[in-house]
Amino acid sequence: MKLNAFQKTAITTVAATLFLILVGGLVRAAGAGLGCPDWPKCFGMWIPPTSLADLPSQFNESQFNVYNTWIEYVNRLVGVLIGLLITITFLLSFRYRKTKPTVFYSSFAAFVLVLFQGWLGGVVVKTGLHAGMITIHMLVAMVIIATLLYATYEATSDLLKIRIEEQFKEKILWTMWVLFGLSMVQLVLGTQVREAVDVIKNAVEVLPRGMWLESVGTIFPVHRSFSWLVVFAGAFLFYLLKKYRAEGLVLKLGQWNVALVFLQVLIGVGMYYLDMPRILQVLHLVGMAVMICTQFLMILVLRKGEV
Repeated sequence: MKLNAFQKTAITTVAATLFLILVGGLVRAAGAGLGCPDWPKCFGMWIPPTSLADLPSQFNESQFNVYNTWIEYVNRLVGVLIGLLITITFLLSFRYRKTKPTVFYSSFAAFVLVLFQGWLGGVVVKTGLHAGMITIHMLVAMVIIATLLYATYEATSDLLKIRIEEQFKEKILWTMWVLFGLSMVQLVLGTQVREAVDVIKNAVEVLPRGMWLESVGTIFPVHRSFSWLVVFAGAFLFYLLKKYRAEGLVLKLGQWNVALVFLQVLIGVGMYYLDMPRILQVLHLVGMAVMICTQFLMILVLRKGEV
């Protein structure tokens, strides 16, 4: 399978955007979200200080932690790289403007969204990681990935030939849309849980780590209970794959979707019973992003499948 410049760049950009979510998860797990208290500079500098001796006088020493500062700074650098990749993807999409306009317009949408995301990142910092802004920031990131994924698939769909029974296609496509919608709601709920945890861990009197989830209020029980709907949808997907004896790409994507659903549940259980270890926090966030992307990719494949 030979890919052209746009296809290679678009695929790389999707992967790089998922990597940015990983880096963002590391920033949150390390508590480095305000490692740089200003935007777009970091402590008023394009290259942040490495010691208190280099800290500009207008900033308080209590704001500076060299590790948190550089973790957040690397996060910003990766974000700039993603912006450049999306810009290149958009420029390369001009070749499809007449032959496949959906590729061009979706690439343009991703370009506009990444500009908005950059501005939103500044708002998140200036508001001191205000509750609600982080959720919006995460949702926009997922919309950007979905838009890029759509552009990538539209540009490469001619290389894939999928045949699927009509009845199976209707049922499994409906199931995937339900699973995708439930997962997006679960993403919002999970991000709100994380916001509530941040409030607790940044309080004057910090509770033991094992008590954080139980202390966030009703949002965590809602998030935990809602996960059962995602599990039921994943189990029904597994049932359909077995009943209609799915094969080829549909089977592989279906198996990955089922596996990711149950893996997310296991990670969530581990976070609760193991006192929220940082590594599981990062895996839970990245796993959710990968799961939603895999769901959306399967929807795209099923829509193009020939009956």
